[in-house]
Amino acid sequence: MKSFFSSIQKACFLRRPNRFVVECTLDGRKVRAYLPNPGRLWELLLPGILLYLVKKRSASAQKTDYTVVAVERRGAPVSLHTHLTNRVARYLIEADRVPGLEGYRVVKPEYPVGKSRFDFLLAKGKKEYLLEVKSCTLFGERIAMFPDAVTTRGRRHVEELAHRAGNGRRGGVLFVVHSHHVESFLPEYHTDLAFANALCHFRKQIGIRAVGVTWREDLTLGEEVRSLTIPWKVVEKEAKDRGSYLVILRLREDQVLEVGRLGKRSFSQGYYLYVGSAMKNLSRRIERHRRRRKKFHWHIDYFRDRAEWVAALPVRSSVPLECRIAESVGEIAEWKIPGFGSSDCACSTHLFGMKENPLHSPTFMEVLLYFRMDRLGDLLFPKEGK
Repeated sequence: MKSFFSSIQKACFLRRPNRFVVECTLDGRKVRAYLPNPGRLWELLLPGILLYLVKKRSASAQKTDYTVVAVERRGAPVSLHTHLTNRVARYLIEADRVPGLEGYRVVKPEYPVGKSRFDFLLAKGKKEYLLEVKSCTLFGERIAMFPDAVTTRGRRHVEELAHRAGNGRRGGVLFVVHSHHVESFLPEYHTDLAFANALCHFRKQIGIRAVGVTWREDLTLGEEVRSLTIPWKVVEKEAKDRGSYLVILRLREDQVLEVGRLGKRSFSQGYYLYVGSAMKNLSRRIERHRRRRKKFHWHIDYFRDRAEWVAALPVRSSVPLECRIAESVGEIAEWKIPGFGSSDCACSTHLFGMKENPLHSPTFMEVLLYFRMDRLGDLLFPKEGK
């Protein structure tokens, strides 16, 4: 077992005031800790979740005494320290634990090439290999995905590696998934379609690998390293600008609104989830909902005019999922607006209300993970007897 930390303390997550700072309770007192991970981490940083902290040895620019290194999910630690992932990758490579990279050794970390900088320059004899490492913390029951936020830098690295490969220099991307139970990896095309398409397009020119690792409670690296399959046919089929979406809006006070042919409706203060679909030009549809200035056409246009924008969550798919998503959201919502957005289907409504932000709700995050990831398990892992 490989150890990366000498002393771990556990704390209870409270909130995340900005991308690189979290607030938590440690031994009964409130503390702030540095979070070395700019990802959204919505499905991980939920109220009351357990964090793993290390105390800093000296003062730093972040003005915090602790660093968050992991979070507990489903009873096991998930590493959040993106810089640590490079150390893990180096250890696995030099221990010949990464399929396809056996025999390679690290020549130089942070290796500059042109306008880019890659995590490692590897070598095996006279063969050189450029490697970019990505830390993957987003996973469901059996599938992992990356990224959880748009990564322009990640797409640029893929394109640069492909360009270098065309000029005779080999390279690739290694995704280190911080979960031992997943079996497959996919680029997260719901959130970053451009990155997913770049990865899929250049997959024959660069090496793309994904491995799952195990973390023990003391944050030692377990012995098991699982090579994950990458089902490119699923990516080719599903990673297109079509599918369904959830829009999250907020009303700060109770209001009575005129909603087209629905007439006047009362809306309580709180958060609202609207479920829609667009089987072509999905991104354009979501952007239209974001704008306030437009010709009103749908029920949601009238509501959006008075509500604050919180987030849009696309669920890209080759089949319509709108009504299934609405049904699932309806099961966890605290109230519904009858007849809203459902005039062309059998659903009772497509607008649902919650008192608190659904992005902080474990039950809502499970719904989102199911439709974005876990439902694909039926394609990747058909049940016996089918």
